[in-house]
Amino acid sequence: MIYFWVGLAGMLGAILRYLVGMMIFTNSPFPFSTFIINIIGSFLLAWLTTNIFKRLSISPDTATIVGTGLVGSFTTFSTLSVETVELFQNGHTLLGIVYVTISIFGGLGMGRLGFYMNREEQES
Repeated sequence: MIYFWVGLAGMLGAILRYLVGMMIFTNSPFPFSTFIINIIGSFLLAWLTTNIFKRLSISPDTATIVGTGLVGSFTTFSTLSVETVELFQNGHTLLGIVYVTISIFGGLGMGRLGFYMNREEQES
């Protein structure tokens, strides 16, 4: 039964990703929507798994549904990869390097922030 719920949450995450992407859409060659979505998702997954899920004693199944289904389908490494290759192919080499670099380090930084926020709240 968990497969159904992960799939349903995945559908909702994908729809949410599409809607957020439409709100952020620009004519710039830099893929701002994917970047912002992945940064938000990196923070959100770390914050939820280290803070909210533990504090509220969320079951492992529910954590999988939200983490893998909803947040996992909201973020996308495959789109990051394709957009980076497209930037290189369209002659935006420096922009491609900047995009992949800030996406990876920004995602790691936001994930770290999500973990850090949990520690700050526990110490208070």
